[in-house]
Parts: sequence; C-alpha cells; structure tokens
Amino acid sequence: MYRYDEYDRALVQARVEQFRDQVARRLSGDLSEEEFLPLRLQNGLYLQKHAYMLRVANPYGTLSADQLRVLAKIATDFDRGYGHFTTRQNIQFNWIELEQVPDILQLLADHDMHAIQTSGNCVRNITTEAFAGVAGDEVMDPRPLAEILRQWSTVNPEFLFLPRKFKIAISSSASDRAAVRAHDIGLYLYRGGSGEMLLDVMAGGGLGRTPILNERVKQGLPWQHILTYTEAVLRVYNRYGRRDNKYKARIKILVKALGVDAFAKEVEREWELIKDSDAELTEKEYQRVAAGFAPPVYERLDLIDPEYGAWLARDPQFGLWVQRNTQPHKVAGYASVILSTKPGASAPPGDVTGEQMNTVADLAERYGFGEIRVSHEQNLVLPDIRKQDLYPLWKKLTEINLAKPNVGLLTDVIACPGGDYCALANTRSLPVTRAIQERFDNIDFLHDLGDLTLNISGCVNACGHHHIGNIGILGVDKKGEEFFQITIGGAQGKNSSLGKVIGRAFRAEEVPEAINRLLQAYLDYREAEEPFIETVNRIGLDPFKERVYPTPTDAAQLKLEEASV
Repeated sequence: MYRYDEYDRALVQARVEQFRDQVARRLSGDLSEEEFLPLRLQNGLYLQKHAYMLRVANPYGTLSADQLRVLAKIATDFDRGYGHFTTRQNIQFNWIELEQVPDILQLLADHDMHAIQTSGNCVRNITTEAFAGVAGDEVMDPRPLAEILRQWSTVNPEFLFLPRKFKIAISSSASDRAAVRAHDIGLYLYRGGSGEMLLDVMAGGGLGRTPILNERVKQGLPWQHILTYTEAVLRVYNRYGRRDNKYKARIKILVKALGVDAFAKEVEREWELIKDSDAELTEKEYQRVAAGFAPPVYERLDLIDPEYGAWLARDPQFGLWVQRNTQPHKVAGYASVILSTKPGASAPPGDVTGEQMNTVADLAERYGFGEIRVSHEQNLVLPDIRKQDLYPLWKKLTEINLAKPNVGLLTDVIACPGGDYCALANTRSLPVTRAIQERFDNIDFLHDLGDLTLNISGCVNACGHHHIGNIGILGVDKKGEEFFQITIGGAQGKNSSLGKVIGRAFRAEEVPEAINRLLQAYLDYREAEEPFIETVNRIGLDPFKERVYPTPTDAAQLKLEEASV
C-alpha cells in the first residue's frame, strides 16, 4: 500500500497546527459558529444532533494494521467505543468533543492519516473497489491512478470551493464493484488493442433528491491525461455549475441541463487548452506511485489445500461462510475475505467497536500482509488470505461477531446513521434496519433468496444509496411523522439502474411486512435461480405492486403521491 512521503506529511502536519489555532479561537469566542463553520468542514468536522462528528479519510478504502489500531484508539479514548464505516470508504466518529479534535488530528497525522476534504464543496475521497489489486476479474490495478488523483486533488486551490461536493470513483474489473455510475466522475480503466492503458470517462452522476447515473463523455482517454481531462471537467463545472441553489448545484444538474454531448464538447474545448501542460503524467511519475502498490511476496500454493478441503467437508457453517464471504484472488491458493459488519440487530450496519478493530488488525498481520480495506457496502476486507488459513481465521472472526455469512444477501443492509445522529435526516433509518434484520434472521431463507441488496436512507440526501439497491427504502417526513417509501429495481455495477417507487409510503412498523410481501412475490415469479433484480426486470413492477398493495385505496393513494412529487 502507498506510504506518505515528506510532502504528504508536511502538508498534513501544517493543517493540524492551523486547525489547532482555529479551534482555540472558537473556544475562546474569537470565532463565531458561523465563522468557524467553513474552517471545521475543511477538516471533516460536522456539528450533528448530539455532538460533533469527525469523518476520517481512508483513501480508496485502504488501511494498514497500525492505522486501524489508531482508529480503534480514537473510538475508545475519544468516542463511545466504536466508529462507523461509510459508503465513501471512510470512518465517522459521532461523539467527539471540540477541544479534543486537534489532538485527534495530530494522532492521525502521526500515522499518515487525516480528515482533509471529507466534507465541504471540494473533491472528496477518491474511491475504488475493495478488491483492487487482488481481484480475479481485474484488468489492472486502479490504485496507482487513484493515488495520483488523491495527491492532485488534496488542497488544490482551484477546486476547494466548487459549487457543491464532488466525488470520483475508478474501477478496472469485469464487475464494477465501486458504484462508478453513481459518481460525479466515474472512470473505467482498461487495456486497448495494443495493451495500452485507456480510460472511459463518465460524468454527471449522483444520487440525492435528483438521482442520475453518469454518462460517458470521453472514450479511450490515454492514462497520461487523467489529470488534465479531470481538470477540464472540473473547470467547466466550476464555471457553469449553479451556485444560487444548492439543490441544483451538483454537476449532474449541469450535464442534464446542457445535454451530455454539449457538455462533452465544452470539456473538450477546455481540455485543448491544458492537455499538453505539465499536468500530463509521465511514465516515471506513474511508476513512482505504482511502486507503493507492488504486490506482496506470495507463497506458491496448491489451488486446493487438503486441510482446507477437509474443513469444507466437515463444517457446513464454515462452508456457508466461504461461499458468501470470500472472493476469488488472482493468485492461486489465496482468497479475499469480507468481514460482515451486519450481524443483525446487535449492531447497526458499518459500526465496528474499538475492540473489534484491534482484533482485525492483529488478524491482518497474522494471516495476511497487514492490510485492511473498507468496502462501499460498509464491510471490511482482508485482501490476501491463504486458503489454508481460512478456517482458523473464520473461528477468530466468529468470536468477535464479524463472521455473519450474509454478504450480498438481504440482511447485508447498507444504511446511513439517519435521524439518531444526523441533523439533516428526517427519519430514523436504524430502527427500521434492525426490524428488517430481526424479521429475516434465517440464514437458510436468505440463501434461498440469493443475491439481493437492500439499502436504506434517512432522507433524500441518499447517504445509504437507496436508489441503487435492488430494494431501496427512503425515509420521508409527513407532517412530523416518519414514513418510508420503497423502491425496487435499483442496481449498481456496469448495468446500473435506479429503483422505482412501488407505491404509498409505510409507517416504520409496516416496513418489514411490506418487504416480506415483495419477497414472496419474487419467490412466486422467479424462474429457477433467477436473482431478484432479473425477476424485476423481466416482469416489471406491477406484479409486486399488486402483492404489496392489494386494495384499490392503495392504488389511488399512489396516484396522489406521484402527482405531488
């Protein structure tokens, strides 16, 4: 994994000292909250319902074992014993005291971490999939380019005050596991006919109150121009993006208003001015960064270890876990392991205790190469585990409640913290999540359902990515009461789609039964082992609506709600 150099460390240390002075002035009253607001946002600090929340950056979701131990220390010493991993591959601490923030930032800086640009109208954390560099279906490792983008965008003065926040994701696998289509800029990295690295550039994606999937604006971009072309996109957005209305300030609104072809032409005109500048990447610079992602020294292992095969035969629970919670590795005899942070009602999705973090760090060193990844599904990943070590690893993960064999299943819920913490949310998403997990806490039933994603957001900001869940749940406020709207048909990946509303919203206590009716309809209509999303695409929404809303009154209510949107 990439290690900070002297420039990274100097920048981060300077920011810590700067913010320490700003916090002191806020505490003394020299700065008002209004004056302090933009300063704290530049350092990932939000004022939530009950306390300050600090969001720490995990570039492209990668952590060393020592860094995870630092996060565990923050959770234990400065928070209430846990941290919350997010869909942006970052971690949030929800109970932070303002006067302690400079010390936390110093602790992070001492271990090559920071909270810079995890909030505000700037380029946010660059993301990629959690299996980058090790996935069996990967074309090439996207992390060097993700790191180059990180270095280029960090405290870049031209892009610190954009019309709105800006998110970039890059993928290079046959199955896009980074939700690239839902980003302001999405990048697909692949090889051309002569083996050269090329990029397809997508622009104008984003969820929130106006969900839009991005569209291709450039095909076959040579990798040397990743910075110049990204800069051209950002320049066009910075110039023409709306600043008069924050709800219409994202680049997706600009692309939609202009049309993708007109937007692409504008970007091309801008790019012509800068594409031959010093920002064009050289092979030397690429190799300098790529050296930080050199693969570890893998052992030569048989494809199937005899002991591993024996444990698969002896212990069906272990076999179930291997089936759901491991991913194919590009090196024979290894696997990538997913640690589910979704054990059920005992913990909210994405929440990991300090004790669990410390144990995971130890396991990463004992069984892997000391590296941990964060997935955008809010799970953790150990990328390089020998298959012969999977059984003892599974036993250890079971002891700390991180071995639920439900990855990619209904209870592997993606959820935002909702109204329990967030000042923006208008509903509490976590109680509904817990009720669904309790209702469907039957692993045999979940495996019978097969691959099925369920995402829930506490408000239209869509931090739970509910639009791209096979089943999506959105919390809405109706005259001070919490209701939840259900969509189906959403999907991430190269065949991304946005879910469609099936009918009137439900009260919180009604949601689990509504989900049950959807699932029963799916089981009745599916063909063979057809996944949920394929059944929805084949038969449409009406059969599901009829099962969930059996009365004419429900249909009439739906029309009223659709007319009011």
